[in-house]
Amino acid sequence: MTVVDRFLQYVRFDTQSDELTNMTPSTPGQMIFARHLEEELRAMGLDNISLDDNGYLMATLPANTDRKGIPTVGFIAHLDTSPDMSGRHVSPRIVENYDGEAITLNAEKNIILSPEEFPELRHYVGQDLIVTDGNTLLGADDKAGIAEIMTAIDYLKKHPEIEHGDIRIAFNPDEEIGKGAHKFDVERFAADWAYTMDGGEIGELEFENFNAAVAKVTFKGRNVHPGYAKHKMINSIRIANQFAIMLPRWETPEHTEGYEGFYHLISIEGTVEQTTLTYIIRDHDRDRFERRKKEFEHLTRKINHEFPDVASLEISDQYYNMREKIEPVSHIIDIAVEAMKEAGVEPKVVPIRGGTDGAQLSFKGLPCPNIFAGGLNFHGRFEFVPVPSMEKATEVIVEIARIIAQR
Repeated sequence: MTVVDRFLQYVRFDTQSDELTNMTPSTPGQMIFARHLEEELRAMGLDNISLDDNGYLMATLPANTDRKGIPTVGFIAHLDTSPDMSGRHVSPRIVENYDGEAITLNAEKNIILSPEEFPELRHYVGQDLIVTDGNTLLGADDKAGIAEIMTAIDYLKKHPEIEHGDIRIAFNPDEEIGKGAHKFDVERFAADWAYTMDGGEIGELEFENFNAAVAKVTFKGRNVHPGYAKHKMINSIRIANQFAIMLPRWETPEHTEGYEGFYHLISIEGTVEQTTLTYIIRDHDRDRFERRKKEFEHLTRKINHEFPDVASLEISDQYYNMREKIEPVSHIIDIAVEAMKEAGVEPKVVPIRGGTDGAQLSFKGLPCPNIFAGGLNFHGRFEFVPVPSMEKATEVIVEIARIIAQR
């Protein structure tokens, strides 16, 4: 089975995660998909296959050489797709030999994937692209990664002439809601280091990510009949708006790139009596990250000075920049770079403007940089993945295993 065959099969599983269920996995479709993969791994003849009650699936491709001292490497991808858009009834289509023009995803709804709006399409002229029908996301994040790992492991299994040490693989739930690594048993996984196959376009190699926190600011108001409200009403919605405009206007996602951090207002829930603003705070630099959190404390105090005891603040850290855990073992980046070059891929070392399971796993003792899976425009109807990118990601996995054994 090719990587494309697997991918087209996998995207038909509805594995959209849901942060409101407070379960692991957060949705039943993820466990259904995990059981399917478990059976596929058994048919491939892998060892130490385990699927726990939380939806964490692990397996081993045993070493095929007697040479001692070869490190155990892991490859990881996540089962879920984003809650941002439906992953139910995904209907993928292959656009063969893409000609560089606009692609009609859904004629009835006039949904067009256009290089005018998505200029990255022009990088893939002449290649086969897998696209959506415009009604759902595609699920390349991260079913492309799963398909690549499964295909690479199957290839290594069938080609014993390629020497390799023990290889561990894992597929976990709920990455998209930030919980993918929470119940990941690093000790049971027993790898020296790993790679998540969860990056974007071909060549991406990432070992820097945002430091991340979530902040909730709650404003208590007092509702009084508006005709008699003078000096009595406290409108929490208006005070919340006053807080929001006190944050720097240009330090938002739509105005930042590269290593630039931001404040991002992700939800407003409110009435006159009570309003809650929920923000995510992001910065690659740890000191700037801490200053951003201090800014929330400062602005909350400022609001309370004008409106006593109206505002309360909750801040919780989500994950940290894995660079500080990867740099001491930088040879694992060197190996990935070498593997990409051997596969004919130009490495692009870039910072992640987000987070991956690998960031949390790195702080749990499993250094885990991120390698491209090939998809673009994640989390929406305009998501697509070039077929050659998935094929090259598969080759990179094989090359990493070969290089580690050689060293």
